Amino acid sequence: MSDRMTDRMSDRMTDRVTDRMTDRVTEQAGHRLMVEILLVEDNPSDVLLTQIAMRECKIANRLQVAPDGEAALAFLRRTGPEAVRPDLVLLDLNLPRMDGRELLRELKSDSALRSIPVVVLTTSDAESDVLRSYDLHANAYITKPLDMEQFVRVVKGIDEFWFGIVRLPRRTPAG
Repeated sequence: MSDRMTDRMSDRMTDRVTDRMTDRVTEQAGHRLMVEILLVEDNPSDVLLTQIAMRECKIANRLQVAPDGEAALAFLRRTGPEAVRPDLVLLDLNLPRMDGRELLRELKSDSALRSIPVVVLTTSDAESDVLRSYDLHANAYITKPLDMEQFVRVVKGIDEFWFGIVRLPRRTPAG
């Protein structure tokens, strides 16, 4: 391995450690960065369950809700100072107007939106939905548990993985 490559790897590792240390210091000071989440869900009960689960997991978030794919796309394509790009999209597949599969195809074909991670969170456990979602470049597929305690565990797992383990792109203003 060349010295130049070693230096680049060392610089990347230093950047990651610095970013994680900054995040930890910010979190320890009680100022965990606010997580921006877009929940695309048409069922008001599931929206409420998600809000309750996030509160129970103490996820510092601003949850925006879109009841269908068209509303989600309009939200994501907004511009200006009020437009906020989410850190993560939680997507139900079975939606009115534009369903989750169509929205996923639109998001992943749009160069301005494709880097936003999309977690399919749906009641469908059909293998065809799983395969199609990954073919459309979903970042994860989770079948919604019917039990509240299990649902809270799923939401906690999403939080730990997406906001604790992986490194997401720095948030930039929309538009």
